[in-house]
Amino acid sequence: MTPSSLDAAAAALREAAQSRHYIAPLRDTWPELSIDDAYAIQLLNTQQRLAQGRRVVGCKIGLTSLSVQKQLGVDRPDFGMLFDDMSYGDSEPIPASILTQPRIEAEVAFVIGRDITVPKPGHLDVIHAIDYALPALEIVGSRIADWNIRIADTIADNASSSAFVLGSSPRKLSEFDLRLCGMVIERRGEPVSVGAGAACLGNPINAVVWLARTMAELGTPLKAGDLVLSGALGPMVSVTPGDVFEARINGLGAVRAVFEHDPDEVRA
Repeated sequence: MTPSSLDAAAAALREAAQSRHYIAPLRDTWPELSIDDAYAIQLLNTQQRLAQGRRVVGCKIGLTSLSVQKQLGVDRPDFGMLFDDMSYGDSEPIPASILTQPRIEAEVAFVIGRDITVPKPGHLDVIHAIDYALPALEIVGSRIADWNIRIADTIADNASSSAFVLGSSPRKLSEFDLRLCGMVIERRGEPVSVGAGAACLGNPINAVVWLARTMAELGTPLKAGDLVLSGALGPMVSVTPGDVFEARINGLGAVRAVFEHDPDEVRA
């Protein structure tokens, strides 16, 4: 894609997020769109957010489910950036105005405790670098109409990110089993998604290793204080304004997401 086309695609995604008038798949508007182009579009919007005063606090990993990878015809995860204004605390109301075709999924969040400076980080490097884990809920969203996405569409759209909720029960890796930890999400007490750590590339640590290697290759290695959302432990669930979800991950604790009603719908 030409620089002007990259700029136009980035602007289209920004406008869709602000207006909630969702757009056709980028791959249809720009058939030449490649994965490298998609990351370039993501970077343009990252730079735009930084210029507006936002702060990068970490990364999210997407496409960690092998079934979803198969559905999209890819054999690797993707990543997006996490910004300070995407973060919500346990049970803190989440405004409807930030939601864009929202869905929710439970994940293990990791906080990096030391810089990962080696050129090709391995599992031992990553395990040593992780300070602690937290239960998390990621609210994903798409600026592409009807979630009609392929790999390049979601990468360009910051890996379909919107917001995240962190629990407040930090655990060291030695305190629970990352692969076997069971997960359940309940909507107002009714189970709507179940899974386990093994659903995330076999083990969430595998996803963090992939990210650490990818970021090292890009010259932006993971650093102390970075937050990593490692990927879904079970199926995504659609969100309606006014919903309340609670996720419990065995050995790690619980986290709750509370969504405000949409004021436009209330007035209607």
